[in-house]
Amino acid sequence: MNYRNIINKGTTILKKNAILTANIDAEWLLSIAINKTREKILLNLEDELSLKEESLYLDLVNRRKIKEPISYIRGKKFFWKYDFVVNKNVLTPRFETELLIEEVLKLYKNTDNIRVLDIGLGSGCILISLLKEKKRWKGVGIDVSELAINVAKTNAKIQQVRNRIKFINSDIDKFNSYKYDLIVSNPPYIKKSKLSSLIEDVKNFEPKLALDGGPDGYSAILKVIAKSSKLLKKNGMLFIEIDNTQVIKTKEMLKKYKFFTKDVCKDLSGNNRCITAIKL
Repeated sequence: MNYRNIINKGTTILKKNAILTANIDAEWLLSIAINKTREKILLNLEDELSLKEESLYLDLVNRRKIKEPISYIRGKKFFWKYDFVVNKNVLTPRFETELLIEEVLKLYKNTDNIRVLDIGLGSGCILISLLKEKKRWKGVGIDVSELAINVAKTNAKIQQVRNRIKFINSDIDKFNSYKYDLIVSNPPYIKKSKLSSLIEDVKNFEPKLALDGGPDGYSAILKVIAKSSKLLKKNGMLFIEIDNTQVIKTKEMLKKYKFFTKDVCKDLSGNNRCITAIKL
């Protein structure tokens, strides 16, 4: 079977299983199966597959048809400027989270030699992306999941920043350290009651630990703010990703813990995505 026909077959299967991005997913899955770029495939649609390649491709289609994310099937997700290793133990990096990177780099444009803490490290995509941009920065990444820490270590090694990051497997409540210039965090902020209404790609495959923000969605946010108030130097900054609806209460929490809210940043969809605050 040639590329065109196998893609059509994959698309048909995915459409029957309500995959909204069936056509492009079918193309990406073929790229994964035969280890060729999607562009090269589309330029050579009459090329033939071996029976082994066909079988592998259909196995991948069967994984996708039950809503397994492409990023987990591929084992990688592009974020900022790099491919990051991902699996079921870490949240898939979102394009929207790049806003946090942009805001940090904007405010620290001319700053060298600082120490940054990433609370809820996950795949390491935020901290590693910052350290790739800032060659003299050093960081600490903390996560309650040892499996997530292992993924982050792999990504740090691939991106050649492993020697500038200290990895700590711990709950933030139990973490005590010296003062930091900058803290970044993308904590779980989805209400527990809303987890079941998430799309199947997310609720059936991504780690609940990285999604569940407790009964009101603020459990992890509060922990991050409270601990950051102790770990940040005076005039140090906290960058925290939030849900679009969480601005008012998050600002109240920040004020309670002696932070001045500098800015509320919106993503490309116009949604509130990130709060930046200064430790007074």
